[in-house]
Amino acid sequence: MDLQNLHLYESDHRVLEFLATLSYRAGDLSQYLQEIARGVSRLLQSDWSIVTICLGETGQVVASSLGLSEGDNGFSVHGSLAGEVTQTGRSLIIQDVRQEARICRPPAEYLGYMGVPLRTVEGEISGTICSFFRQPRQFNEAEIRTVELFAERAATAIDNYRLYQKQQRFNERLEQEVAIRTEELRVAQAKLVERERLAAIGEFAAMIVHEVRNPLTTILMGLKYAKQQLPAPSAQNRLSLSLSEVDRLQQLLNEILLYAKPQVLQLTRVNLSEFLQELMGEICEMPEATDRRIELKHISTNTGILADLNKLKQVFINLFRNAC
Repeated sequence: MDLQNLHLYESDHRVLEFLATLSYRAGDLSQYLQEIARGVSRLLQSDWSIVTICLGETGQVVASSLGLSEGDNGFSVHGSLAGEVTQTGRSLIIQDVRQEARICRPPAEYLGYMGVPLRTVEGEISGTICSFFRQPRQFNEAEIRTVELFAERAATAIDNYRLYQKQQRFNERLEQEVAIRTEELRVAQAKLVERERLAAIGEFAAMIVHEVRNPLTTILMGLKYAKQQLPAPSAQNRLSLSLSEVDRLQQLLNEILLYAKPQVLQLTRVNLSEFLQELMGEICEMPEATDRRIELKHISTNTGILADLNKLKQVFINLFRNAC
């Protein structure tokens, strides 16, 4: 093996050894690219090597063999060497910038340059690996292939990182959606349980009312018969009180049945002033209103509401009866 082939063999062997030590973990892209930048700089013995990511007209230095400075490290792709590499999709070699008439040039203190595009397996170019040299530099095919191999690894890592970030965002949205749907399901289930509970209460109330009403009817018949048979005033007063309480109990049972049934409102436009004036006649005739003074204050004749007329009447009757 001649000296040149031996040198190439040793160089390729060092490249393979270094690549074997690289370990990329999802979410740790910055450290991985830093290792690539340092590795390229050591293998080429460059004065400075960087990894850039280019998106449209803007680029950013994401790794540097000299360490990243504070700030966003952003730059304009237009008119830059990195922009030329990403636009052409080919490696760019400048052995001595003084010997070339170029628009895009490396920084003033550097004479040599190598730029390699970061190309994914699908052929998408996401950035560059750039190496700068203070002295003129000649590059052989093995060195170019070496940097292209590093660029492929870097491009794959960036692509994987983007997929990882995309998957993370999708997982977050999915978790939020699951949380929303879970809460909606919990609320719907709670409403269903509440409806079932109210239905059970309604059935139970109807059964209790039915069971109470039968003996109450018998008691009412007995009290009415006793009222006819006992002429004494003291007995009549007690029987009247008992009959009144039986009547109140019957009304209470009717109200329980009313609330135990599903409520369907028959809404109509009601003039409140006219409604109360008509209702006063019925209220004053109630037994509870005997010897009571009930007055209706002035209400604007324009006061209109939307209500179920029969249920509204029952509400006012209950209020007046309880007040009496």
